[in-house]
Amino acid sequence: MPRSRVERRITSVKVATLIVVLIVLVDLGTLVGCPTAEGQSRGRMPKVGIIAESDPPPAPDPFLAAFRQGLGELGYVEGQNVLLEIRWSQGVSGRQAALVSELVRVPVDVIVVTTTGATLVAKRATRTIPIVAASAGALVESGAVASLAQPGGNVTGITTNSTELSAKRLQLLKEALPNISRMAVLMSPFRSSPALGEHFLKQTEAAAQAERVHLQILRVENAADLPGAFQAARRDGAGAVIILGNPFFTVHASRVAQLALQHRLPLITGDPGVVEAGGLLAYEADLPDMWRRAARYVDRILKGAKPGDLPVEQPTKFRLVVNLRTAKALELTIPPSLMLRADQLIE
Repeated sequence: MPRSRVERRITSVKVATLIVVLIVLVDLGTLVGCPTAEGQSRGRMPKVGIIAESDPPPAPDPFLAAFRQGLGELGYVEGQNVLLEIRWSQGVSGRQAALVSELVRVPVDVIVVTTTGATLVAKRATRTIPIVAASAGALVESGAVASLAQPGGNVTGITTNSTELSAKRLQLLKEALPNISRMAVLMSPFRSSPALGEHFLKQTEAAAQAERVHLQILRVENAADLPGAFQAARRDGAGAVIILGNPFFTVHASRVAQLALQHRLPLITGDPGVVEAGGLLAYEADLPDMWRRAARYVDRILKGAKPGDLPVEQPTKFRLVVNLRTAKALELTIPPSLMLRADQLIE
């Protein structure tokens, strides 16, 4: 028997409804199955938390600029398909725990950190949110990751191998001052991982033994200790100063450089800011390059990769900075071999 006009109309409505449902299901499947930057922009925008060691704007931060550049190269546009939740510790390690807690409460999809201390603080605060170390040193030695090849847990990223760099700085200072026999080592506690600073010191001591240099260890707790440390170095006959990497010295870069010049002590550090302020030498991994590379880790994690499965990378570029103005002020002649290898000469 032929169907009535009403039956045919009902059938047409059912077919149309089915088509709409199928389209919606396909679209949802695309969003769920492809967690790309484009897909995320159509759903909840991913949030990337960052613990910055510098001061908040308007102070420039070359590392954040490099990170944004790296994200841009991967198709991310801040405010359109990614949000950056930046917290500024201003180099004060005691603030890191509170700032990480803020990011966990937001919540963010991944946390990017700079230092080893911040990495450990973040790891203690969360076992579920992925953590990307953009330029932290000694991730294995500090226990932040199980190994470089298989980090495990929720931490991965790029390590500066700060322990090896500490030894390298002593060797470079010896090359610049071949007749030196006594150096002072200036160090400040790593409050989130006290053993880490001692590990850096051991590497420096091993290099000093190989170079037949006697080390004078000077520990500073706060800025008020800095003048006395440099006075002790000069009084006890140190011919130069090595700064063991610690955000404390970054925050007090100008004061450290001023005291080194005042006491006529050549200084080597891993912080170019100290050298720009008057230190003699800086040797460090190319940190902006590492921050650009850190953006790739964030991208892969946002697309579904597990941080514990992403091998930790090591730096591929290093920078040697020589302050010739300081060399002239201290009446030093920098060997041509060192000058030729310098990436930057401050004249």
